[in-house]
Amino acid sequence: MIRVQDTLTGELRALQPREPGKVGIYACGPTVYGRVHVGNARPFVVFSLLKRFLEHEGHDVTLVANITDVNDKIYDAARAEGVPSEQLAQEMTAHYIADTDGLGLGRPDYEPKATETIDGIVALIKDLIDSGHAYAADGDVYFRVASFGDYGKLSNRPLEDMQQGEGDDAAQLKESPQDFALWKAQKEGEDTAWDAPWGHGRPGWHIECSAMAEEILGVDFDVHGGGSDLVFPHHENEIAQTEAARGKPLARIWMHNGMVRLEGEKMAKSVGNIFLLHEALEQAGRDALIMYFVSGHYRQPIAYSEDALADAAASVARIRDFARRLDADAPAEGIEPYVERFFAALRDDFNTAAARAVLFEWIAEGNRRLDAGEMLGGGALEEMLYVLGLDNLLEPEEAAPPEAKRLLEAREAARDARDFATADAKRDELAALGWVVRDTPEGPKLVRQA
Repeated sequence: MIRVQDTLTGELRALQPREPGKVGIYACGPTVYGRVHVGNARPFVVFSLLKRFLEHEGHDVTLVANITDVNDKIYDAARAEGVPSEQLAQEMTAHYIADTDGLGLGRPDYEPKATETIDGIVALIKDLIDSGHAYAADGDVYFRVASFGDYGKLSNRPLEDMQQGEGDDAAQLKESPQDFALWKAQKEGEDTAWDAPWGHGRPGWHIECSAMAEEILGVDFDVHGGGSDLVFPHHENEIAQTEAARGKPLARIWMHNGMVRLEGEKMAKSVGNIFLLHEALEQAGRDALIMYFVSGHYRQPIAYSEDALADAAASVARIRDFARRLDADAPAEGIEPYVERFFAALRDDFNTAAARAVLFEWIAEGNRRLDAGEMLGGGALEEMLYVLGLDNLLEPEEAAPPEAKRLLEAREAARDARDFATADAKRDELAALGWVVRDTPEGPKLVRQA
């Protein structure tokens, strides 16, 4: 039995798919107004690995991760850069896909964009207006929170504390301060908008995800995921608007990952304490970054630091060293109890930290047996590593070609001369060849890109 912590009930709940053998997951993706940071990458990793685990358990999994490509933040960022908002959103979407491709976990099955779901969004808003759960006001449309008696059941906040954060300019249009925007009339300086029965404008953030999820997975799907910072207002509002319109829950289980923290604060662009994902991949490497993520339980916050990445890199090296000692033709006797405990940990609220600990127990036992002269094969080691996104550690490391070595030497010479422009250019040439430079205690090392 697979159990997952459900934020809505506050309980560990058995995963009981709407359709036996099939699991639908919707995980909220980024708003593309800038390059994604390490904190943005955590839900991408968590739900990509959850899909791998559920497939291992015999389920047919559909993973949906949306892209919010129309939003106030995109308007603001585009205005600051002096480019059209659609252009910025397209550029940042391309960066997001390239940066998360660097994690080597594959893509979600569907990556819908808000701008490609306008018809579905408008239809859902119309249903809410027709049923009395929403009202139009001067080109805007707002959800009438008082019409939904269960409002607040996800975040468990008093109604008076539920501030939507939509700005004072909307206050005079709302029947209640807690009402939230489903559609926003176009304002000066907003260069992307669509026609709707109540006026020219664009959707609010929350209705986008309800419409995209329903369009692909229907309602009452199995798992809705995202960061814990989305519980309110985003997911609270998704629940209200979908249940009000459809009379059914949007999702069966609400699964939230903890934040990545730097010096005690959530990593966020608005705070300015961010490490961009593509920079972290270049600095630490794909394998160490994945190991860093799986080292903590998904529900708990994790601290981002050089020490944490160094520990993760050491763990990666330990697996590689063990793999080099294995004999593919030898049996892996004695691994079965470890495999059972490994997957039992994942069945109990997807505890990758506990599963990882079991993996290293097996590696310690395997090394003892190898030291004693026993021939040992990998057995189910690849199976365990695949679910953690680290099965590539069993592959022999590829030697860098002469051209890459020449570029590395030129880069290091430029750095020594403090000619950082040339050093960066050589780094880009290496990337074009498919290699990145990793700083190690033994000096710079060339590693094949994931």
